[in-house]
Amino acid sequence: MSLRRGVLSLVAAILLVPSLGAQSTATVTRDVNLRPDPSVEYPAVRLLLPSEPPLTLLDPLPHDGYYHVETSQGEVGYVWSKDVRVSATTPTTIITVGAGVPGSAAMIGCADGLWEHVYHPSRLLVQRDCVSITGVLMDATANRAQHEPDGVRHEADGDTHGWLKVDPPFANLINAGNASDEEGNMVFEIVCHFHVTQPDAVSSCAGFMDTTTIPPVGTHIEIRGTLVTETNHAKWNEIHPVSSITIQ
Repeated sequence: MSLRRGVLSLVAAILLVPSLGAQSTATVTRDVNLRPDPSVEYPAVRLLLPSEPPLTLLDPLPHDGYYHVETSQGEVGYVWSKDVRVSATTPTTIITVGAGVPGSAAMIGCADGLWEHVYHPSRLLVQRDCVSITGVLMDATANRAQHEPDGVRHEADGDTHGWLKVDPPFANLINAGNASDEEGNMVFEIVCHFHVTQPDAVSSCAGFMDTTTIPPVGTHIEIRGTLVTETNHAKWNEIHPVSSITIQ
């Protein structure tokens, strides 16, 4: 091979590799085994279906025809490259939190008027008016005496208390309170989603009832809403109020 042809081949190979500055993912296109190494020598960890949330690509180049990936559940292994579709997304802007400002009914949020229905809004410190955070919907009732089929706690003030296992770009939003009291998950609250039984919260939901559909536990979703820090309890971060939930 000539030097010129060798250089051109190297350039072409580099152009085919997803940018290391972007978050690269692999989408399962047909049933594929997640394997402990890039071979069929050992039993598979488990079978991945096309409904599997996007896999994080740990190496832009395949090894013996296998991509090194991490699942949304934190499992690390290898998948056959022909059974997944690799894509590089634009790097997510880092969301930071600070002291925040006390919430009120007049907050902008995602400009949908939901702050008018937030119970005792001053207990929430607003970090960002409107953000979109992705992750996997977890069961926030799994280890509680009252298990709910929808996977969210039905609060007396009418709100949900749900859990989102955030994707890696949002890991910095999980604080000590999320870790200690919420099993490392981001809390999300859809206001006025349930019947209100708490007397001093009735007025917040007067004339309004949320109809958001909550996807099944294990679904990869995007939650849009206001990022806040709860001043009560363990001072965890949460999305409250939630403006929308979209399946990814």
